[in-house]
Amino acid sequence: MSWTCQNCNITIDDDAFEVCWNCSCEKGKSKPSEELTKLTPDCIRCQASLTFIGTKNFHEGTRWGVLGELGELFVNKENLDMYACKSCGKVEFFIADFNKHLTSTSSG
Repeated sequence: MSWTCQNCNITIDDDAFEVCWNCSCEKGKSKPSEELTKLTPDCIRCQASLTFIGTKNFHEGTRWGVLGELGELFVNKENLDMYACKSCGKVEFFIADFNKHLTSTSSG
């Protein structure tokens, strides 16, 4: 499924992305969050500001099928925040909510 950014009218093809890759506006909001833009790291390739495009759930191992939810207890899953550079196209992953952790420790 896709959604359209209310700020810049770009169509986001993947419903799993929570933030517009073009303007950093969160899904369902009409303008980008100032907090979100302050927290974004810079690209290690070209030093442009990275854009947060969502948190992805990565599944390691086989799918259990018949065992369903019970089988998923034995599978490793990682949530990673995904950032993209609009200048050079590099994509970087960070531990989910890592930037929120940085702001809570720096303000305290």
